[in-house]
Amino acid sequence: MSHLTLEAMQEMFDNIDHGAGWDMTQPKLWGYFFYDPSAEKLGDASYALEDMGFRTVKVFVPELEPGEAEFYVLHVEREEVHTPLSLHRLNGELEAFAAKNALAGYDGMDVGPLA
Repeated sequence: MSHLTLEAMQEMFDNIDHGAGWDMTQPKLWGYFFYDPSAEKLGDASYALEDMGFRTVKVFVPELEPGEAEFYVLHVEREEVHTPLSLHRLNGELEAFAAKNALAGYDGMDVGPLA
């Protein structure tokens, strides 16, 4: 079962409301992360995601603990407005995208104000 449950999305929005105090009815910069042992597969996936309106930020190797196998992360972003429900639905679509494109996985998202 995914850790990106509707309840987790609601908790994230509640934490933003109580912490950062951002107006979540206004566009924010949402980042989405995919991972795989193949940088090439992630690069190919980035083109399909760009066709879906995402901007590719980068493919990178994250900092790893000793003994961890090397893998790559694809970071894409899009300016948009979400509710907990719309974000939950998009996360489901992105998990399905990762599976359809034989990526190791979709790791979730982050959000920040527009610059």
